[in-house]
Amino acid sequence: MRVLTSFVVFYVLLFPNFVKAENSGDKWNFYIGMFDFSDDGKKSNLYGIQHINEDLYRETSFGILQPVTGAFITADNAKYIYTGFQVPKKNGSFTFTPSFTPGLYDEGDGKDLGHVIEFKTEVQISYEISNQSEIGFSYNHISNASLGDKNPGANSYMFNFIKIY
Repeated sequence: MRVLTSFVVFYVLLFPNFVKAENSGDKWNFYIGMFDFSDDGKKSNLYGIQHINEDLYRETSFGILQPVTGAFITADNAKYIYTGFQVPKKNGSFTFTPSFTPGLYDEGDGKDLGHVIEFKTEVQISYEISNQSEIGFSYNHISNASLGDKNPGANSYMFNFIKIY
């Protein structure tokens, strides 16, 4: 709870609300969670940010594809920077969002995932708390699809705060 409180205070101080004449379509996802929670030896807190531009999208047979770009860092100094797409499905105040984001991984003092190129698949469920804010929970799996000599993968969960500017 202490980490969540610190995260919210950090967000409020660093990103004060401001008024725009029009909604620009910029959506930011700030998240905290546990990297590789299923590996007792290598699990670590993680902190991340993700940008979603709602003005850039493609309508497909799967639904609306939106580009996403983001990064996270763990308490063990592992880093992942990624870009890909998500497919949000809104139902009332809830949104279910699967995503796929290839990226670059640096293990730092954390887990060796076997390759610098890693693929993140994620599912997120969020709840709209106002016209411009959502809270959510997400789960992801990161894997190198056997590009490296080893492919241990990592399973993570996150708590999300999503804000539209």
